[in-house]
Amino acid sequence: MDLETRQLQKYLADANQLPDVLILKPVTTSTNDDVQELALKGVQSILICSEKQTKGRGQKQKPWISPPGNIYLSTLLNVQTPLDGRLSLEIALNILQIPSFKNINLQIKWPNDLYIDNKKLGGILIEPITLNQVIVGLGINLHPVPTQSLDQETCSLSELGLSQIDRTKLIAELYLAIQQAGRWFDYNCYNLAARFNHHAAFKHEPVSFEHTQGHIYGEFLGIQDDGAVLIQQNEQILAFYQGRLRRYSVHQE
Repeated sequence: MDLETRQLQKYLADANQLPDVLILKPVTTSTNDDVQELALKGVQSILICSEKQTKGRGQKQKPWISPPGNIYLSTLLNVQTPLDGRLSLEIALNILQIPSFKNINLQIKWPNDLYIDNKKLGGILIEPITLNQVIVGLGINLHPVPTQSLDQETCSLSELGLSQIDRTKLIAELYLAIQQAGRWFDYNCYNLAARFNHHAAFKHEPVSFEHTQGHIYGEFLGIQDDGAVLIQQNEQILAFYQGRLRRYSVHQE
């Protein structure tokens, strides 16, 4: 067993949260696929992290650019409450509270991206197995990501002056935050709207929102307690549970 794995085991054992399976890889196809394979065999607690993915994916099966050196991790989360869209919001909120991120002003772009200064630092992918079991995938940029073929600006921890961050400790904190989010979810995401809106990217800014019937443009007001995004268009406030939120400027037209 390599040193990094031993260190990670110690961090999680000290927190009484050591999973049944813990694997660190230099490269894999997809950490979510790795977790799914083990979960389907009945393993109940899993953490798999890789420095590179060859077939990483994001929402709606879009490719997730996964260059070497960043954090790509997946874990299995078991909850008592049937899954719904609030879980990704809860995970993002708990990640914002980890000690390694205490000196940076992270925001959440609804529903699953970590942002700072209107740039994407990381993202969350939720893939349900059953109504009470889900694979949580997380990507965090430790180093700059090539911007070609990307449709949004990105940033990295090294660009934020955190190049000396302890990678192993960060992985442990992220895993613990995801597990903690599961407990918040089971407590009905207490006071979710207020907690999320305090960290919401683009709040009270003009946005475009792509949904099943097309696009709308308006002001992003935040979310309501059930996780729905609220868009004000003229005098009307519209609520959506699915879709894509983007900051809007006239230059996009």
